[in-house]
Amino acid sequence: MRILGIESSCDETAASVVENGRVILSNVIASQADEHRQYGGVVPELASRRHCENILWVVKQALSDAGLTIDGIDGIAVTYAPGLIGALLVGVSFAKGLAMMTGKPLIPVHHTEGHAAANYLAHHALEPPYLGIIVSGGHTRIAEVLDYTTFRTVGKTRDDAAGECFDKCARAMGFPYPGGVHVDEAAQRGDASAFRLPKTKMDGNPYDFSFSGLKTYVVNYLHNAGQRGEPVNTDDLAAALQQEIARTVTDKTIAAAKALGYHTVALSGGVSANSGVRNALSAACEQNGFAFYMPPAALCGDNAAMIAAQGYYNYLAGITADESLNAVASKELRGEAAQTPA
Repeated sequence: MRILGIESSCDETAASVVENGRVILSNVIASQADEHRQYGGVVPELASRRHCENILWVVKQALSDAGLTIDGIDGIAVTYAPGLIGALLVGVSFAKGLAMMTGKPLIPVHHTEGHAAANYLAHHALEPPYLGIIVSGGHTRIAEVLDYTTFRTVGKTRDDAAGECFDKCARAMGFPYPGGVHVDEAAQRGDASAFRLPKTKMDGNPYDFSFSGLKTYVVNYLHNAGQRGEPVNTDDLAAALQQEIARTVTDKTIAAAKALGYHTVALSGGVSANSGVRNALSAACEQNGFAFYMPPAALCGDNAAMIAAQGYYNYLAGITADESLNAVASKELRGEAAQTPA
């Protein structure tokens, strides 16, 4: 079964054809990063306009690269939530029109579930159940992946996600957008022990995350140093920031895996490309005898291959939509809210 995936939740217009949820036949991404860089971040209105300009040729290119026409597609999967509402509407509207014109099934995909599915494309041996840790610009979440379409949240961010913390701190350090990769590069040169950053302490669910305090501390530190004319070694600060985020993600994930009895852990999301996070979680899983999976860097960020992969499993589970499908800016994983394990 060949699924055409469409992704437009932020500033990448992407289309992909995936076979049987595991094999990528094409994967096309039109990035807007260069254009948004001058503003220091994504401008929603601009992103939506560029999606309108890009989506037709991106889909045509994905079909061409796969050696197919639309007649060779068995279903059309599209990101409908969460994300920038104007950006999502472009992808959803295009997918609905294409589905209505061709009579192909329309398959709604939650963006976070799509990130989890990126590992299926790289690791054919990975099957549910397992413990997933999805770390991106808008989401940081530990979830039990009970089957391909059933997720149970174990812990999630109460405020800023890890990617948000990376991006805002990177901007304060003077790095260009997108800042995460520059923090990672600087961290390789820095000494993490040169800074003592605050550690989050929260009541309630021990697997929840909070990165707003860490972000505020770094931003305020840089602002105050600038006012006093004091130089800051951004390599050392980047190393300390990356180490603290990686430690937090790793400690909570390993603790949840032990508490819930999981021996397989899968990392995904845009921040899964960060070397500090990848290395820390990989080492901790090895130390505890857990199987560990993470996608290659090319599948960590937003892409349509992951949407097509999850779309395949959604379709098998009977999850389809009609022309009433709408974009949703903020939405929990399918039908459930965060739960605190016993």
